[in-house]
Amino acid sequence: MRNARLFFPILAILLTFPVLTVCAITGTPEAAAKENSMKLEMQVGNKIFTAVLYDNESTAAFLRKLPLTLDMSELNGNEKYFYLPDRLPSNSQRVGSIKNGDLMLYGSDCIVLFYGSFSTSYSYTKLGYVTDVTGLASALGSGSVKVSFSIVR
Repeated sequence: MRNARLFFPILAILLTFPVLTVCAITGTPEAAAKENSMKLEMQVGNKIFTAVLYDNESTAAFLRKLPLTLDMSELNGNEKYFYLPDRLPSNSQRVGSIKNGDLMLYGSDCIVLFYGSFSTSYSYTKLGYVTDVTGLASALGSGSVKVSFSIVR
């Protein structure tokens, strides 16, 4: 009888553990920012950069607008931004840090391309990231710049 009383609580713990583990893993921002197989081409002047995209609603909505050329404005010496005329779905989260080459959505209508790495307390929706940032900062320059976005076929 004593063994039977211990059996059910132990069984409940063993059955609950895998479920909690899966929930904890899939609930992370990294899991939510799962990579998509689709790639994005960004042209700045005569330089072309490739970005890997995340599989989320915001990225899908952005892709439906492509091809697109944006006159992106400068901010803080580390990012270019452009306010879209239409809102995109967003799932903003505090990202903690920005990496050179990150492509994100600020709010629901501002596309941001970062060319510097730093810590931040702001919230963004991750869209993707440039795979090779060599020459990105110099191509973007210090003022406004035209950036063309298209899907890699």
